Amino acid sequence: MAEKSFDLIVIGGGPGGYVAAIRASQLGMRTALVEREHLGGVCLNWGCIPTKALLHAADIRHLLQNAGEFGFRAGAVEFDLKKVVARSRKVAKRLNAGVKHLLKKNAVEVFAGHGRLAGEGLVTVRGDADGNAALRAPHVILSTGARARSLPGLEADGRLVWTYKEAMVPDSMPRGVLVVGSGAIGIEFASFYRDMGAEITVVEILPRILPAEDAEIAGLARKAFEKRGIEIHTDATVEALDRGEDGVTATLKLSGGETRSLAFDRVISAVGIVGNTEDLGLEGTAVRVEGGHVAVNEWLETAERGVYAIGDLAGPPWLAHKASHEAVVCVEKIAGLSGVHPMDVSRIPGCTYSRPQVASVGLTEEAARVGGHEVKVGRFPFLANGKAIVLGETDGLVKTVFDARTGELLGAHLFGADVTELIQGYAIARTLETTEAELMRTVFPHPTLSEVMHESVLDAYDRAIHI
Repeated sequence: MAEKSFDLIVIGGGPGGYVAAIRASQLGMRTALVEREHLGGVCLNWGCIPTKALLHAADIRHLLQNAGEFGFRAGAVEFDLKKVVARSRKVAKRLNAGVKHLLKKNAVEVFAGHGRLAGEGLVTVRGDADGNAALRAPHVILSTGARARSLPGLEADGRLVWTYKEAMVPDSMPRGVLVVGSGAIGIEFASFYRDMGAEITVVEILPRILPAEDAEIAGLARKAFEKRGIEIHTDATVEALDRGEDGVTATLKLSGGETRSLAFDRVISAVGIVGNTEDLGLEGTAVRVEGGHVAVNEWLETAERGVYAIGDLAGPPWLAHKASHEAVVCVEKIAGLSGVHPMDVSRIPGCTYSRPQVASVGLTEEAARVGGHEVKVGRFPFLANGKAIVLGETDGLVKTVFDARTGELLGAHLFGADVTELIQGYAIARTLETTEAELMRTVFPHPTLSEVMHESVLDAYDRAIHI
């Protein structure tokens, strides 16, 4: 087959891949993007975007059910699950079309098929709309993402045991759901299905839920979720699953050694992800796969000259915005731009869109102390914030961690309504290497939830006003 030549080939069209392709085109590179399924990747089509559409629907149901608190009278709240799911798919489809438009606008040539390394600078595409294709470029970025991890005995079957993909498109509302894993994905699905009326049990093998978060924040989140009726077991495992005709009996080993058998309609497996490293032609290269992910250096370079890896494929944190930023760093380094800086993962915010929400950036209090920092810690509760009281959302806390000697903001940890929209303020502060002085002098608008951010900083230095 005839070869087509480019300056850069990107394999995978998710939030890392399509951003890499667009940025490369902006910098004057002839760019090809290979995608075998959906432009936008898992995040846009089966992750970040459609799950948030579902969670927004759950928030609406919760608000309608509690309309009496705001002086409204409403009858029984009903919902059409098919329409709820259909709207989330419609949102994803719209954004998928948007990505296609952006690539076309930036003159990125898209090849529909499976991309594979086939020698130095050569990528073959299997299943392209016009047949197969052979592409050549001095630089190839691998951005093939990841898939749900499968554990023995917990293998998804698409009917009784779901991954995130099946959990997003239920054809009926299950009465009882077992969620295995309490990271962001597990907790978001637990929150959604609980607000839509299901009975939820969460099992986590580690000592606490949301293990990536600050321990204090995770503890508050657990109390709030349990108050909503979500049953949570930590230090627990699923010992066995007995799959029936239309339900599952799970044998749980709980903390303390107790064994309990419980019946559920469905199980959601949310035990992590593993990189899509298979069938990429890596076996003929120096690329190393470690722990299910492609090993890279600070510039996203693999051990094979001219081959790079970004996003979920390159390891944690498994976040779309991390992938997009890595894409820009990688491409700008390839282009030889000055002033390019490696990714600092401590400046990447993480968000969990449950009710209430969780968001954080930087070091936890524990990690800061273990790292040798003497710290000052500030806390401010939502119940002392005027806007939170107006909204009826007083469950929440903002916690800030500073270096006691330099005043550097080491970390910020938020729990409460809309904190995923607030965390960017602290992310900017971390990027600017802001100290407590600048944050204290910043004027926060009133009345807003953002005032809890200011008061938490003030509290770290015994200057909080409203508590």
